[in-house]
Amino acid sequence: MKKVGIIGSGNVGQALAKGFVENGYQTTIASRSEEKRKELEQAFEGKIKTDSLENTARNNEIIVFAVKGGKAKEALAVLKVDNLKGKTVIDATNPIEDAAPVKGVLVYSTSINKSLMEELQEMATEAKFVKAFNSVGAGHMVNPLFESKPTMFICGNDAEAKKEVSEILDKFGWETADMGFAEAARAIEPLAMLWCIPGFSNNSWNHAFKLLKK
Repeated sequence: MKKVGIIGSGNVGQALAKGFVENGYQTTIASRSEEKRKELEQAFEGKIKTDSLENTARNNEIIVFAVKGGKAKEALAVLKVDNLKGKTVIDATNPIEDAAPVKGVLVYSTSINKSLMEELQEMATEAKFVKAFNSVGAGHMVNPLFESKPTMFICGNDAEAKKEVSEILDKFGWETADMGFAEAARAIEPLAMLWCIPGFSNNSWNHAFKLLKK
């Protein structure tokens, strides 16, 4: 299996790292903090590697981008876009502002006609960005337990990269709905707003989306 590098050591990054490790991937989590890297190595009982952001991007074949949306462009610059050339980049970010939700609705930094993933793709034109894992909480990203298999909506410009991400999603317990090119992230990123409303309004966080077909 290809080596996976995870950029972001928060709840999302750690949840996805656990999924990759459980499925046999050699996994590295990046952190700028040496102290945080040591904590992660202990927490994962030596089952993962840790490294700097730039080294993680350079030395792995699949990159998971799981940083805060407001720090995404800054983190991408630190990675150095040349390190992402030709690689599948799973983009789990959402453009959430550092502001309180408005009546349960997250505040986004983007407009409806331009997604954060499109902006990242423009910065790293030779990377193969695929939107995924942005429309559910970290606790349900791997082996989600619902009445039926939930749907993960993805998009991106490279067909082979989307196939690769779909195979990962299948291993993680999801069905995949490919919504097309990168522009579809304009619709997929706001799903996080919708997913969070029951949580902020009723403290209900145990749900996921399902695409029904006839």
